[in-house]
Amino acid sequence: MFQSDLRAGNGVAELTLPNSGGFVAPDWRGLLRRTVPQDILGIGLGTEGVTDLGADIGSKRWWLGMAACTALCGTALWLGSMVVPLSEAPRAVLTPVQREALRPSMVAPLARGGATGAEVLPQSRLVEALAETPERPRLELTAQMRAQDSFESVLRRAGVGQGDIAAVTVLVRPAANLGALTKGSDIDIVLGRRDSKSVPRPLESLGFRAAFDLRLALNRTAEGLQLQRIPIAIDSTPLRVKGLVGGSLSQSMRGAGVPGNLIGEYIKTMAYAVDLQRGVGKRDRFDIVVERDRAETGEVRYGQLLFAGVDRVGKEPIELGRYVYGGKPQFFRADGESAKKGLMRTPVEGARLTSAFGMRFHPLLAYSRMHQGVDFGARYGSPIYAAASGKVAYAAPHGGHGNYVRLLHNKELATAYAHMSKFAVRAGQSVSQGQIIGYVGSTGVSTGPHLHYEVWLRGKAVNPVQLKFIGGTQLAGNDMASFLSVMNRMRGLSVAGVAVAEAVMEPGRTRRKRG
Repeated sequence: MFQSDLRAGNGVAELTLPNSGGFVAPDWRGLLRRTVPQDILGIGLGTEGVTDLGADIGSKRWWLGMAACTALCGTALWLGSMVVPLSEAPRAVLTPVQREALRPSMVAPLARGGATGAEVLPQSRLVEALAETPERPRLELTAQMRAQDSFESVLRRAGVGQGDIAAVTVLVRPAANLGALTKGSDIDIVLGRRDSKSVPRPLESLGFRAAFDLRLALNRTAEGLQLQRIPIAIDSTPLRVKGLVGGSLSQSMRGAGVPGNLIGEYIKTMAYAVDLQRGVGKRDRFDIVVERDRAETGEVRYGQLLFAGVDRVGKEPIELGRYVYGGKPQFFRADGESAKKGLMRTPVEGARLTSAFGMRFHPLLAYSRMHQGVDFGARYGSPIYAAASGKVAYAAPHGGHGNYVRLLHNKELATAYAHMSKFAVRAGQSVSQGQIIGYVGSTGVSTGPHLHYEVWLRGKAVNPVQLKFIGGTQLAGNDMASFLSVMNRMRGLSVAGVAVAEAVMEPGRTRRKRG
């Protein structure tokens, strides 16, 4: 396609295109030599077209080179003055809509306006941003009581106006004890439409559980807020639970569904009538009846212990029933005799007998000596009860006994309690039977947490297990007849456990059924 023809004549290469008529590229160097005289070309530019201004200073050739250099510099300065600098483009002013659209791409903390995720906003000029976002016509919400809340503060936090709060309080206060509302109580609230965001929403309706058997509801009518009382049907049939004692009475009762707070009450009550360590076996069966209220809405509430018993294999059963005598609720045996007639057999909850009364080899002192009481092993911190009513004669550290309490019950009888972790009474204080006087520990000379329990009769230590007392209140006449009627009703109750779906409640508290 292309043909090259290198011809003589200053070594210039010529390119000849086929069928082009012999076109030859021009020789500019030859053209320069033919146009400019050789003397000027040689003097002004030299052989290379450059004048050395450092040589032949003052000569004709030097002045021509200097003139050429000056002309070139002047031309450069003149052309440079004509160059216009580029100006910075003006910053775009973003509208609020555009700024919000760009916000997800910012790299900034949330506190300074950063955001995550994509937001799609209209970019059409036909779409205009709303000056104010429209609100929902109604708000349905549930406010919950917190630990330090009052009824009014809950409504205020939910957005109810002060005027409506005052009106609600006036209507509700005569019908319910607002101070009795507990933590976690729910208040259902419905707020209506308002004219502007500068005023609170009007209260349309409100409802809450005012008591276990009562719900209160307020609804707005043409005349204003109106109060409605909604009774809740209650089934107050007591709960009866029976089961094997097994290896641990408390664990067996808990496994059978007995509420935890009533297990301790049962053990404490039975301790007046029987030594739970020596007088009750694994094959025996416990029997307990407690107050129980069941609401038609599904809530369950447990109350007081009504009956405590144990069916012993090969022995007489023990039954204790609750009966109000002399204006005070007490527990009586099946024959009408008061259960609190002497000392508590086991003055500590959840205990087991670990060391008996009499001579024994002391594990720490390594010699035999008289053990003037009995030891009950129990968990650290378990409550210790006064075995009988009396006065605190001593409550302080006492040598190897550690923290030690001594009670005087009368002129002849005293009890002592050793190795406590801490005291619950002080010297000179009067105590009643069953009152907490301290807590199980391991102070003094001790191998572990336990209670060392002593009984002193006429100044001599006696065996608490073998000690028997006669006396106490004995029911008679109408009281005896009423008590026997109560006991027969307890025995006639059907045995039932606590269903898994039911909520176990402390006395006076309510919880909804789970499901």
